Amino acid sequence: MPAALRKRATVQPILGVHPGLILAALDVVGLLIAAYLSSVELAGGVPVCGPIHGCEEVARSEYSRIAGIPVAVFGVGLSLLLLTLAIAWWRTNLYVLLLAHYGLSLAGVLFEVYFLYIQIVVIGAVCVWCTSYGLSLILRFVIALIVWLRGNPTIIEEPGG
Repeated sequence: MPAALRKRATVQPILGVHPGLILAALDVVGLLIAAYLSSVELAGGVPVCGPIHGCEEVARSEYSRIAGIPVAVFGVGLSLLLLTLAIAWWRTNLYVLLLAHYGLSLAGVLFEVYFLYIQIVVIGAVCVWCTSYGLSLILRFVIALIVWLRGNPTIIEEPGG
């Protein structure tokens, strides 16, 4: 295994908890939101937003799908991938797993900024569920960024490496 992939971060807990567990918890929140939106949209319905009613307009817009696939399905995939990375990082402290989580979170945040712009400027409605998912992504990104900025990775030499 290349030395760069054997770097382990010295992990400083956040509020006494390994940041990988905090990321995993936020990943589960994002996964639940995206799973709800996906299941509703794949069944042909629209998400319930209560008195706000923005979710219906966003779900019915042409921007709610990419190549015919609901945007929320991509959120499920991203959240599952991020959850896997967070748990793996928590168990191993391999720095590359934190960096992968950070990079994918950043990509998700950039898409969410674009999607929020589309909701506000083009569609004229905001989906509370979509925005909640976006906030969970921003929190995941910020936590990974903080850990990355505080981290001090060291190379762990493995036998025979």
